[in-house]
Amino acid sequence: MRRITLKLKLTLLYTFFMVLLACAALAILFSLSSREVLSSTQTKLESRVQKSLEDIRVNDGEVKVDSDFYSVARDVYLSLYDENMYFLYGKVPYGFNEYPEISDGELRTIRDGSREWYVYDISFRLSGEKTIYVRGVTSLTDAEESFTITLRFALILLPLMVLATALLGYMFTRRTLLPVKKITRTVNEIRADADLSRRINLAGRPGKTDNELLTGWKSLQPEDKERSENKQQTENSKRKKNRDEIYALAETFDEMLSELEQVFQREKQFTSDVSHELRTPVSVILAQCDALLNSSIMTEKQKDEIRIIERNAEGMSQLISQLLFLSRADQGRQPISPEQLNLSELTEMIVEEQQMLSDVEGRGVKVAAQIQPDIWAWVDETFYIRVLVNLISNARRYSYDNGEVTVRLKMDGTDVEGCVEDHGTGISEEALPHIWERFYRADASRVGNHSGLGLSMVKWMIEAHGGSVLAESREGEGSRFVFRFPAGEKNDKAERKSGHNIGDSPAG
Repeated sequence: MRRITLKLKLTLLYTFFMVLLACAALAILFSLSSREVLSSTQTKLESRVQKSLEDIRVNDGEVKVDSDFYSVARDVYLSLYDENMYFLYGKVPYGFNEYPEISDGELRTIRDGSREWYVYDISFRLSGEKTIYVRGVTSLTDAEESFTITLRFALILLPLMVLATALLGYMFTRRTLLPVKKITRTVNEIRADADLSRRINLAGRPGKTDNELLTGWKSLQPEDKERSENKQQTENSKRKKNRDEIYALAETFDEMLSELEQVFQREKQFTSDVSHELRTPVSVILAQCDALLNSSIMTEKQKDEIRIIERNAEGMSQLISQLLFLSRADQGRQPISPEQLNLSELTEMIVEEQQMLSDVEGRGVKVAAQIQPDIWAWVDETFYIRVLVNLISNARRYSYDNGEVTVRLKMDGTDVEGCVEDHGTGISEEALPHIWERFYRADASRVGNHSGLGLSMVKWMIEAHGGSVLAESREGEGSRFVFRFPAGEKNDKAERKSGHNIGDSPAG
């Protein structure tokens, strides 16, 4: 089941509570408004009737009313009656067919068919002990219908309000989570490129790597350093005051990346320095071993022991070379010199050499080739040789006796695709994701001269050519390594024969 994103969760939560709040407010408002409508209708009826007494006068013993008495103000109809309930002046609303008895000062509700009316009577004593009655009538049904129309209008607007709330909530949440999205994108870029110099930099400041900052800092004069420190402290103080929790998280993450970058830089420099320092003593050991082996004063038993020292020193020299290679690659100082080569011929020569090495071992492992002819590509010859030597030697090492290693090479569109396959011990499912890691050995019991750096070098060299490499394996059935990279631009396809000196290359 697909998980709901945090952005959608916050939007739904915000919308739910806003709609709940709006519905509660509307329910309270309509409940109060319903009573307010009735109370307002009653009040305006009583007020209109009482105010109408100002429009009544007596002229020569005859009751007269002003013209305002006939006007229907605030939906209230007025009528004037004498003490015998004889209609004198005024208007009666259409549809009001009831003629209830006079009830002085009492507000009554009269139902006439499907309609309801408010009726309010009030007496007024004239001179000469003469009493008249003023009746006010207003429609309760019309007032309720007006309120119902308002209610329906509100119910129509409610879905639109919900939609607007959801949209605004989504936009607000999206804007709020944009820094989180940038943090995630930066982390993915760091994972993909293994580039610790990247920074999230939510504040939008121009980013520099720690090495660049250190170089620039060393070039400053003392007074400039002091001004720079004061300026940096002021900027940090302002930034801390204005930042929110997400910005604080991003800044903490940037600081952690800076520390990690410095640690890795020191580690790379340490590896490079140690490898350089070890090359000289190892070279001296090999030279002394060679001199002792050529000496006539050494017995055969002593020479056998010296040969053991020599073999281990050669293995150490090979390991140092691999460490230097990877150290330069990590620091971006490992050059690559592509040239147009006939990979078909070069691969066949590598396969033949590996077959000869396999024959020397005496395990009966055969190295077969299935190579498409005349494949030309722009590659670094030394790197390509190292890739195949590493992959084929690994396949031979983990093949069963009298087994077979198959090397394939073909063009796939504009890409060169190569494959080295064996039917040996294979790699367990748990170990397969880790085989590209440095010094990792899936089978620790069969180490030999295997340093665990060969596949790391293969991966870097293939990627340096803009390609990729993958491994497929099943334990007990064998392994299959497939690499591919773009062939690059081609010159004229005129065949050229050139010899390739395939020396010993560092293998895993």
